[in-house]
Amino acid sequence: MRKYLAVVDRHKATSGTRFINYFLDRLFIQVIFYAFFFIFGIGYAIVYGEGFDAENSDKSFTFTLITLFIYLAMSFSYFFFMEYYLGKTIAKYITGTEVISIDGNKPTAGQIIARTFSRAVPFDSLSFLGNNGWHDSWSDTRVIKGKNYVAERQSKEEINSIGVKEMI
Repeated sequence: MRKYLAVVDRHKATSGTRFINYFLDRLFIQVIFYAFFFIFGIGYAIVYGEGFDAENSDKSFTFTLITLFIYLAMSFSYFFFMEYYLGKTIAKYITGTEVISIDGNKPTAGQIIARTFSRAVPFDSLSFLGNNGWHDSWSDTRVIKGKNYVAERQSKEEINSIGVKEMI
């Protein structure tokens, strides 16, 4: 069981900010997805000397499944790599928020995987309108306003260090 810090909840992002993050992240994933298929189409045309036949591909069940798999893989990769390595997605950079563990530390890979897979649950995108989103609750993470959180943590550390003798 993780140690729970109240300072994390004091600096949680608002529902409005969370909605903006959701909207922008989906927009960026779509842009990445279409850019991938644009580059794929150019590569296909160069290798085979002809354009990709979109009309026949739309009717193909196999093509639809492959496209869906690629979209899900890109979506998972976007959230996992951005949140694990950077602590935030592109949308979170824009809104000044970040993902943090409830104990105040950087989330583990397991937490980010749980958070990312939880997004696949139907209606998860609406769950953040309550107290915490399901992908936050199930992974013991929170989305916080980064600057406010860091400022409060620094001020508490400074207060705690008063009277401590520095060793030179």
